[in-house]
Amino acid sequence: MRNPDYLANELLNEYELHHDPALLLKAREIFESREPDLRRVPMVRYLFGAFEPLDEGLALLRTHDFVRIRRVGVPGAHIREHLYLVTKDGRTALDKLAAMGPELAWYRQRAVLVAQVAGGAGGKALKDRQYLQQEYAGTALKKVIAPITDRVRLRMEGLLSGVHP
Repeated sequence: MRNPDYLANELLNEYELHHDPALLLKAREIFESREPDLRRVPMVRYLFGAFEPLDEGLALLRTHDFVRIRRVGVPGAHIREHLYLVTKDGRTALDKLAAMGPELAWYRQRAVLVAQVAGGAGGKALKDRQYLQQEYAGTALKKVIAPITDRVRLRMEGLLSGVHP
C-alpha cells in the first residue's frame, strides 16, 4: 500500500502468470488514480529491507484493544515472528471507518488487494520478491527506497497494447 508502483508491478507479474485481465485493469487503475504520486509513503532500507518501527502505530491500536500481538518463538530469547491479530472491536472500528467514505474505504480495498497478491507467502518470501527489483536492491542502507513508477508504467502500457517490453 505504501508503494503503489511496487504493488502495480506485482499485479503485472500475476497477470503474466495467470492471464487474468482484471489484474491488468487493477494495475491501470492504480496509475490512472495517480496513486504512485499521491499515496506513496517512502520507506527506508535497513539491514533486512524496508523498515519502520511499528511501536507508535500499534500502541494506539493496542490501547483500544483493536489488535493483539502474539509472538512466536522463545520469550526473552528468540522470537521468530510476530502475529498481529485484529480483535472483534478492531473489526467493528474498521467497518465503521470504511463506511465513512471512499478515502477510508480505499485502505480496506488495497489491503484486500495486497493480501490477494501476497497469497500465502510469508514476510521473507515477500521481501525476496522486492529484492528482485534493481531499484530496491540497489538502495543504500538508511536511504529511501527508490520508486519504480516510470518503469512499471511503461511495462503496463506495453501489456495493455499487446506489446511486451
